[in-house]
Amino acid sequence: MLFPRHHALSLAAAIAAAAIGTPRSAAHAQDVFDAKSAGHVRNAYLADMDTLHAKMVALATAIPAEKYSWRPTKDVRSISEAFMHVAGEWYYFMPKAFAGNAPTGFAPPKEKLDSLEKTLTTKAQVLAELEKSWTHGRKEIANADASKLTGKYKPFNVAIDEAALIMSDDLHEHLGQLIVYARSVGVKPPWSK
Repeated sequence: MLFPRHHALSLAAAIAAAAIGTPRSAAHAQDVFDAKSAGHVRNAYLADMDTLHAKMVALATAIPAEKYSWRPTKDVRSISEAFMHVAGEWYYFMPKAFAGNAPTGFAPPKEKLDSLEKTLTTKAQVLAELEKSWTHGRKEIANADASKLTGKYKPFNVAIDEAALIMSDDLHEHLGQLIVYARSVGVKPPWSK
């Protein structure tokens, strides 16, 4: 049986907690992660994010430019807005979950996210911003000192394994949303052909 990457990450976090001799629930209560265990969680998280990034870009590339303004109803994000929401999370929440930083001037996040979603709407702009935000978020996480990944992290105020799962779950949810959007406009995800 194959497990989704986020289940594998959860399993990796449980194994890391067991490896340091503390039950998983106690590890959460005490924030007990040594640098080696925290580094392992970070690396597993980055592998998951690499897969998400590849699928997001493949899907954004496959959707025709004229469909980027499509939305299922007037009350929800369009295709371009949904992709720009992901870009905003890569700029801000993804690195913050691992003690990284958003780009200079990228605050407050709500206003900046709304601005991205409303101003970058063409396919070319979306693809460029997905790459730019991804490059920033991944670099911040990859460069994080594992010895400093042992406490709680803003904006979630949780330990490293929980922060990884929160972001991974949210971004997988957005990927699912965008797969439905793509299929609604006649585009099959490239990796499922």
